[in-house]
Amino acid sequence: MFEIGDEIVYPNHGAGTIIDIEEKEILGETKKYYIMQLPIGEMKVMIPKDNIEEVGIRNVIDQEIAEKVYYVLSGEQSEMSQNWNRRYRANSEKIKTGDIFEVAEVVRNLTIRDIIKGLSTGEKKMLSNSRQILISELVLAEDRSQEEIEEKIEEIFAEQDFDEE
Repeated sequence: MFEIGDEIVYPNHGAGTIIDIEEKEILGETKKYYIMQLPIGEMKVMIPKDNIEEVGIRNVIDQEIAEKVYYVLSGEQSEMSQNWNRRYRANSEKIKTGDIFEVAEVVRNLTIRDIIKGLSTGEKKMLSNSRQILISELVLAEDRSQEEIEEKIEEIFAEQDFDEE
């Protein structure tokens, strides 16, 4: 179980710090909830304490793993379906896993595709969301600001030479 002050990752939402554990009645049912503060946007998320394993809550990565995430971002684009619908579904599944390497892969692949070909509105939104999830965890893992992490990610993509497909 987690405690107040723990830094955790909530798949599909990102990383944050548990700031409170509250008991709330919702739809006639009283449950305990972790109240998580996200480092980006000052958003708070309520996570039911009794199903944290089902939703895949985990601890934030450490500095060593953060370096591996940057390595994934600097890698080459993975093979993706040409069909945007299949690509969107595959990327959604990767994000849902809560695995930072899967999220980094989605950010990398969509960023490269955006640079080379552009993205549909849905994929632009997915890229934005997956970047926020990635950045929120890296902010906590490296104890750096959102701006510093965003800058580092931008530098990674700026240094790459993308070939047209």
